[in-house]
Formats: sequence, C-alpha cells, structure tokens
Amino acid sequence: MSQTILIVDDDPTQRRLLDGVLQKNNYKTVMADGGAKALDIVSSGSSTIDLVLLDLVMPEVDGFEVLSRLRPINPELPVIVLTAKGGVETVVEAMKAGAKDFVVKPASPERLIVSIQNALHRHQLSDEVSRLKRRQEGHLTFEDLSSSSPAMQQVTRLGERAAQSQIPILIEGESGVGKELVARAIQGSSDRRGKPFVTVNCGAIPENLVESILFGHEKGSFTGAAEKHQGKFVEADGGTLFLDEIGELPLDMQVKLLRVLQEGEVDAIGSKKPRKIDIRLISATNRNLLEMAQKGEFREDLYYRLNVFPIWIPPLRERMGDLPPLVQYFIQKFASEEDKPVHTIRPDALEMLQSYKWAGNVRELENVIFRAVVLCDGLALRVCDFPQIANFTGTDMRSSLMEEIAPASNLPQGFPNIEMPHGLQDHGMTSAYFDETDSQIQGDIHALDDTGHMRKLEEVEGEMIRFAIEHYSGQMSEVARRLGIGRSTLYRKVRELGLDVRGTGTDD
Repeated sequence: MSQTILIVDDDPTQRRLLDGVLQKNNYKTVMADGGAKALDIVSSGSSTIDLVLLDLVMPEVDGFEVLSRLRPINPELPVIVLTAKGGVETVVEAMKAGAKDFVVKPASPERLIVSIQNALHRHQLSDEVSRLKRRQEGHLTFEDLSSSSPAMQQVTRLGERAAQSQIPILIEGESGVGKELVARAIQGSSDRRGKPFVTVNCGAIPENLVESILFGHEKGSFTGAAEKHQGKFVEADGGTLFLDEIGELPLDMQVKLLRVLQEGEVDAIGSKKPRKIDIRLISATNRNLLEMAQKGEFREDLYYRLNVFPIWIPPLRERMGDLPPLVQYFIQKFASEEDKPVHTIRPDALEMLQSYKWAGNVRELENVIFRAVVLCDGLALRVCDFPQIANFTGTDMRSSLMEEIAPASNLPQGFPNIEMPHGLQDHGMTSAYFDETDSQIQGDIHALDDTGHMRKLEEVEGEMIRFAIEHYSGQMSEVARRLGIGRSTLYRKVRELGLDVRGTGTDD
C-alpha cells in the first residue's frame, strides 16, 4: 500500500496545499487541524502513519508539545516540522525534540518531497537494520515477513500455532520459497526466542562428515580428530535446530537421528556416555518424503516422527499477491546497500514480473531485483533493467527510454510516484514529444537484425552517430565530446557515412 502521511496544521489552506502535493506524488494523507487530534490519530492506531508533517505554531497543543508526547507513543515515527520561523534556535530545539528534518514555509513542492523521501529512506534503513538485528538475536517474527496473500496467511496461522508448543515441524516447499525464514519466525514467536538457532543443510555436508558435524566427536576418536567437536545438536541445546533438505540425509544417519529424537540424547563419536539435549527440531525439504519412504529412500519411521506438524509453503507463482510488497522490500533493501536513488518500479516492469513463472521463487526474485537495482540509472526500475526476464517473457524493451523520460502515471499501488525531471519540464518535453514509431527520437539502437542475428558494428555505430547529431542539433563539438571521440574522427566518420549535417545546427 501507499505510504501514509499525517498532515498537522491549523491552517486549512496549508492543509489543502500539502494534501495536493502529496496526493500528486502518490502518498496517502490523513488530516489533523491541531496537535490534540494528531496525537489521537497516532495513539488510536486507526491509520498506519508512516510520517508526520507537523506545523510548529498552533493554538492549544503546539508542535513542540506534539513532538514530546509522540516519543512515548511511537519513538521511531519520522516527523518533519514546518515553520515560518527558520531561525537556528527553533530548528535546534525541534531536532532535540525528535524531528528528523524541517522545512521553512512556504515550502516548494520539490523541497518538501525530497525531505519526505529522505526521511522515509532513513526510516526504512533503520527498520532493515533492526530486522537484521532481530534475526541475529532470534527475535524475528511473522510480522517481519513481506507477505499478505491468503496462502501465506495460512502459513502464518499454522506457524504461530506451532510456536506455542514443542511439536516437531516439517516445512515443505520448493527451493527458494523461504523455508528458513518461516523457521526463524516460528522460533521468534516461541518461548525459545533469543536462544540459539542452528541451521544445518543436510545436502551440503560430505557424507563421511555427517555424523561428526551433527552429533560431534571426541578428540582422537578417528584419524584427523585433533580436538573435540560438540556437534550441531549440542550447539542448539536450549534453542532450535533447523535441518534443511532433510531428504538428503544418508540412511545410516537417519537411524541415529531417529534415536536422538526418541531418547533426547546424543552419542558423539568416541564418547563413553550420551549427553542429554533439549532442542526444538524444525525440518525442511523440497522433496516428497512420503514418496521417498515408499521407495525405500527415506526411513518411514523417521518420516512419521518428523511429519507431526507439516507446513506447506506455496511457490511464488501461486501467490503473486505477495510479489509487489516483496519487490518494494527488495528495492529498498538493495538501494540502501548500493547507495542508489531508485525507490520504485514502472508499471510495465511490474506487470512483466507478474507474468514470469519464478521457478526459483523468492530467492530468484531477490537476485533479479538486486541485479536490476545495480543496472538502474534512474529513480524507477524499468523493463530494460530486467533483460533476462524481458527476453524470457518476450517483452519489448524498446519503449523503456521513453518510460524513463515520460512522467509516471497510474503507478502500481504501494509504489511512490516519480516526477518528471525538472530539466525536461523546463524545456517543455513531455511524453507527447516522443513518437513511439520513431525509433531515432526514442534513441532505440537495435543490436539484432530482422533474422535475430547481431548487426554489423559499423551499422550500429552509424546509427548512433546519426542519432547523436540529431539529438544535439548538429553541435559537432558536443557530439564528439558525448561520443568520446575527437572532432576530426567524427567528421571522418560523417564523410564515410555520407551524412549531410548542414543546416542541423551551429558548431563552435
């Protein structure tokens, strides 16, 4: 959903002006004509407020009092103060009271939107750091999952119910659906939160080391055992052990695992006596364990021991309602990590992602968004930032340049709007300026010919020079500079191509 901003100002004209600017930029707004009403809105939780625009000078409850009373209610809520008094003392006092930024009235729309975007960006970055810290400390919960589809709501209900007991859990689903994340949310919702969460990928352990890694060994118990190793079960004592890809566990180790689960104690290699352990076991698999058990590839008794409380996570293609919030989450995450300004996605790019099958599920989506953020040079991800997906889905990438220049309209719900760059607005350049049938004006340079083979380099080079001369109105010095070649080289290539540049512009 779109981010919601609370506008707090006793002046109805100011409220209308601010509302117009924010609505134009695809933010939702909630109005408050005074400080008391603003505090009621935030404290009641009737609306999820992402940011507050707060006027400092108001009758009865002024902005400073609102700031002081907001801290106990929601200390992380970003607040931008609006003031007609731009003095240093006023600003310092507001910042000390908890404001993230200030804007002097009358504020230009550009200044206001930049301030809002910066404040929200810092808040999102802080949220991500807190989320990583909760994950590290074992306090991740289902509220941290970026999913809202009915299928995932069922996963959440089952996970929260299972977390209230010590019942063994088997999480099933394709690779990349987020089985480990669900397991961590179960631990963070249980009485074992904050305790060790030990992950073991059973398919990644060499077969001759499985017993030692899982159950431990004593020093000197076999060749190469230079010191004692306690094993993953002992590491997880008091907490949760997550056995990923349990179907890859060798049959002989399945026997020992079954005994550990039945007896609640571990026999390390070379140990004289078993050690009691207290663990919560969560297993996960992308295979059909029942079918494997029927074929003799997995112990049937172990299967029934693990499959006490099964949770099935559907693939991403069956819960496409989760794709927009996941895309937005990954954009914010990687834009922060890569220090990129991108913070939304174009409607046609999102539509293309929704038409893709996502065989690699959420993990594939994460990697695709990471690549797109790195490739993107603007504020919004475009179709051309997803070349592999566009090629697979047969999506035409030629209109991406026009989408980059044209203002966004009808953006998908939950994604912030992007204004046209002011340089283009100042020159009267709108989307109507571009003719989709004119590939030269759009700057489309095709790498493939009509047969699907690569075009000759000189053909592509000639097309680029023609476009550059037209784009810079025949200013040959500028054309040469932008193409990174000397003027004499440019004139030579123009002669070879037989181009007539007279009358296209003036040179210096």
